[in-house]
Amino acid sequence: MNNKFNKRLENLPTDIWQKLIKIDRLKGQWISGAKLSPQVLGRLKKSVLITSTGASTRIEGSKMTDEDIERMIRGIHIHNFRDRDKQEVEGYYELLQNVFSSWKTIKFSENTIKHFHKELLKYVDKDKEHRGDYKKIENKVHMVNELGESIGILFDTTRAYLTPKEMQELAEWTYEELEKESYEPLIIIGNFIIEFLNIHPFKDGNGRLSRVLTNLLMLKSDYLFMPYISHEKLVEDNKPEYYISLRKSQKTFKTKKPDISYWLNFFLDIILKQSQMAVDLLSEENIEKLLSKNQLIVWQYLQTVKEVSPIEITKKTNVKRPTVNQVLLKLLKLNRIERIGLGRGTRYRIK
Repeated sequence: MNNKFNKRLENLPTDIWQKLIKIDRLKGQWISGAKLSPQVLGRLKKSVLITSTGASTRIEGSKMTDEDIERMIRGIHIHNFRDRDKQEVEGYYELLQNVFSSWKTIKFSENTIKHFHKELLKYVDKDKEHRGDYKKIENKVHMVNELGESIGILFDTTRAYLTPKEMQELAEWTYEELEKESYEPLIIIGNFIIEFLNIHPFKDGNGRLSRVLTNLLMLKSDYLFMPYISHEKLVEDNKPEYYISLRKSQKTFKTKKPDISYWLNFFLDIILKQSQMAVDLLSEENIEKLLSKNQLIVWQYLQTVKEVSPIEITKKTNVKRPTVNQVLLKLLKLNRIERIGLGRGTRYRIK
């Protein structure tokens, strides 16, 4: 089997192994302590589906907020957005929902990757002709700004005629190494993601598909907190570092000393944060158990924004101001949020 991947994973820096140990410890805490009620887990999963869909599509230039997506999923017509954005959101939401509910029965393979691509883009009119098919012409990876505009080419990708061979090798290597447990699963998954993005096998949808596949591979490797803490949101919140780490590692792949450590450090930092957030849900003072229905709406909204004022919370959630004040005070006492500024300019954010 392809030796270039194995060579790439030799002699990894110490800090990577230290992060793996921390993540493994937190993973064990989640598995042994995950006794949240089905109602709480259901609410968390529903929230993460919306948050992850919003984050993953915004990374690629979508303008839709989590609130817009929630309204759309509930069947409320929303204006002022491109049909393309709404179509991409719908495809991502449904595919991720399927992964969360059926990951145990989904076999990871090259055919699964193609099928996922087809499902991801099934509502997108412009992608009708190439859903589930590898690219026929060359493509480049662009970094996009908040307006969805290209602000530079990150790197050239695998030539179209080589793509089927390289994708077959990558999918088979990943499946076999996860089965053999030759390396830590996160190392194998991290390598799969960066190589998948390096090949960039499809005309469009590669970034979004890589994040859906991350969820699948993580779940199949027993990182069972994936549906309850949004991986995509953490990537979105660290978007510049995401692009930089990809570029730094991928630039070395055609040299005599390929170095995957830049990317792995970023990837593991995201998983470490995600793991810690998952374990925090298991604390005795679990927020989901302490808040009323309306207070919970405020808490879930706070998780979707960087910072916000009480009046903005009231407008966005339709929760009355006294209830908003009550939950903010409670969350401050629980040390889950922090206050920024004083008086009318006071704002709040997740710690």
